[in-house]
Amino acid sequence: MQNLHSVNGGRRNFLQSLGGAAASLALSRSAGAASIGPGRRLAGVFPIAFTPFTEDNKLDVDGLAAEVRFCNKGGVHGLVWPQLASAWSTLSDTERMDGTEAILSAGKGGKTALVIGVQSPDMAAITRYAKLATKLGADAIISLPPAGVTDEKALLDFYSQVGRMTELPLFAQSTGTMSVDLLVAMYKAIPNFRHVKDEAGDPLTRIAEIRRRTNDELKVFSGFGVQTMITEMQLGFTGHCPYTNLADVYSAAYDLWNQGKKREAFDMFGRIQATASIMPVNTIDVMIARGVFRPGTKVRTAPAVPGAPVKRPAAPAISHEQMRDTLKEYLGPYLKA
Repeated sequence: MQNLHSVNGGRRNFLQSLGGAAASLALSRSAGAASIGPGRRLAGVFPIAFTPFTEDNKLDVDGLAAEVRFCNKGGVHGLVWPQLASAWSTLSDTERMDGTEAILSAGKGGKTALVIGVQSPDMAAITRYAKLATKLGADAIISLPPAGVTDEKALLDFYSQVGRMTELPLFAQSTGTMSVDLLVAMYKAIPNFRHVKDEAGDPLTRIAEIRRRTNDELKVFSGFGVQTMITEMQLGFTGHCPYTNLADVYSAAYDLWNQGKKREAFDMFGRIQATASIMPVNTIDVMIARGVFRPGTKVRTAPAVPGAPVKRPAAPAISHEQMRDTLKEYLGPYLKA
């Protein structure tokens, strides 16, 4: 498949490259496909991992490993990397491979399920990432749709190809105009597609139809920073994908809810919302304040090309020391990591 980001003909080349894919793909469902994979449960809080960089613009693989250990220690159910919040489009092929190896190595023996993002403008690269994830013991893979492609037949063909690359469970991240009809067609056609991170349209109004039309077998995860977690749990979302900063507190809220302690879950989520009124909870600053990332850790911002310069995060409204003190004072009993 040609590079979808090329200036001339990217979308056309994509459609042409997939033209015959559906005809050659057996569209049969296999019994028990939802249980394919190493076995860690694909439900709960699955934050989208940050991608840390050093002062000299090198991928901080030690920081990635520390992020995995943070999730394991904090009782976080899963971790996803690299996706939009990970600035995946700024990563080189080598950085993608090295980061995947660091994350899966750090997660061995832990309870946190690890989901590896495989999206790329190059199908050969997607194949490499999927095969590496399979080889190194990922629990699942996830892919965004190709940039600029809205034709739903082409998207079905794309995800069918990705699903054939591995027996690992496949998550799709829906975006833009991806319809419920498309998700249902993917569910019927792709045996290992049983999870979707739904960020197309209004997920709060789509979930009932997705659950009904797939007999509740296509499991829906939330995104958008998980600002409506209580409502999401009421509606039957299987998982939630916030930022990593307070993933242990989100996980506590999820666990309480699923233990039938809904009032306690409400209160726990309220603590997250109160914290967000004091400090940013969607930047790496909290990870620095909590000692997961080293001082001076940087990020890249998308859109950018692989190897783009790192960006020094804007100074937070309160210092890392103040963040640390505030977290200790107000969330201390609830922080597990």
